[in-house]
Amino acid sequence: MRTLFSMKKLCIDFLKCGVTGWCIEILVSSFESFRRREPTLTGHTSLLMFPIYGAACLLRPLCILLRRSHWALRGLVYMLCIFGAEYASGRFLQKKGRCPWHYGRSGWNVKKVIRLDFAPAWFLVGLLFERLVMGKGKNIDETVPVRRAP
Repeated sequence: MRTLFSMKKLCIDFLKCGVTGWCIEILVSSFESFRRREPTLTGHTSLLMFPIYGAACLLRPLCILLRRSHWALRGLVYMLCIFGAEYASGRFLQKKGRCPWHYGRSGWNVKKVIRLDFAPAWFLVGLLFERLVMGKGKNIDETVPVRRAP
């Protein structure tokens, strides 16, 4: 029964992270459209991005491990994880000719799939994903199951 609950929670978290990532990407690309003075304010994303953002649900064990750490350390760790996931998924999709992003124009790019100048954004997004997968409680310990001795 516990495994079923865990799987259900993982699926719900996957959906929450995927939708949230999509929404953030659409808002950011709409803001870029605004900066270019495009009257349509068009935002965009790709279907391929949903599972990439959804994979943030896998941060939960790390969130539990870091629950007593300072928010700055947690944000830094999540940012590094996001960079790692973006790099791995970007290189994989690049090799298949399907990568929906290309950062070649940025001087801060790594292999055209990650931008180091995105670090502050990924720091904040990591903390947002932590909130999504750990719940709304002020005390993160409230969302962590307690194991009791038999």
